[in-house]
Amino acid sequence: MNKAIKQGKEYQNPIPTRQTTKSIVQLLWEYATSKEERVPKMQLGPFHTDASIYKTPPDSGLRITWMGHSSLLIEIDGKRILTDPVWGARASFSSFIGPKRFFPAPLPLDSLPALDVILLSHDHYDHLDYPTIKHLAHLTTPVVCSLGVGSIIESWGIDNSRITELNWTEQATIGTDLTITATPARHFSGRGITNRNQTLWSSFVIKGTKHNIFFGADSGWFPGFKEIGDMFGPFDLTMLEIGAYGDGWPNIHMGPDNASNAHLALRGKLMMPIHWGTFNLALHAWREPIERLEGFAKQKGIDLFVPKPGVPTEVTGQAYSSNWWSK
Repeated sequence: MNKAIKQGKEYQNPIPTRQTTKSIVQLLWEYATSKEERVPKMQLGPFHTDASIYKTPPDSGLRITWMGHSSLLIEIDGKRILTDPVWGARASFSSFIGPKRFFPAPLPLDSLPALDVILLSHDHYDHLDYPTIKHLAHLTTPVVCSLGVGSIIESWGIDNSRITELNWTEQATIGTDLTITATPARHFSGRGITNRNQTLWSSFVIKGTKHNIFFGADSGWFPGFKEIGDMFGPFDLTMLEIGAYGDGWPNIHMGPDNASNAHLALRGKLMMPIHWGTFNLALHAWREPIERLEGFAKQKGIDLFVPKPGVPTEVTGQAYSSNWWSK
């Protein structure tokens, strides 16, 4: 496993990767003519988090609260991690246009429990949200992020002393007994059309005193998942993106089939689908990712962990599905 390298100003993927296989005109036409239910016809939720639950540590040592998309409050072996927090109404440069959340974040930012670390995978709008980061700027919580992301959040008010940037294979220690290792992903970065790939994108291995978990963030399929699994697995839980896939960009998102293959390659015990059911980012129906994943999981013998948005849910090692999307 190698560190990420730059060619000129741009970071490179672990294997050659085309971001899109279709022209902008083709993609716009497909979006304009699509008949899929990409946005729920009925308002989802409301979902609410009972913050009093955080006063009591999970019996198992591992508890997850899914706030939507890739935003997770992870409680692992006495530490709390907030991943890719996006509380804003839109995953966009504007509060007026762009993909809008299907449901508000279940827990107000001011009601978050004390955090040990904020983990940022890359700089895309659906993972790095300006109003959310600005709101968290007054905290003293350490921030661990991919190379180059630190300069962005520093310009938004996060003190440099809080920031630890990681290249692939590099590690940060939280306290004395939690380690976060940045691992490769097959994706891209940029918050505009002129600065593509000038900051890094990563997945992360999170290892506590008892549990070992994998936060995949955004990635297309690549053979490196097996290498990560061989080096750092097995994992008690893999958190892998299943949404925002399409045949116009097959290399930078996995979709349910390849995500389930990644889980197996990683040597995961339970698979938690993330990056779905929150924003309209692709041509597929909003329910399609989880419905397809259920089929693949059954075919491949994979146990799923699918909590309801906003509900702190313990990871006990047993399969669990709230089935919230069908109710």
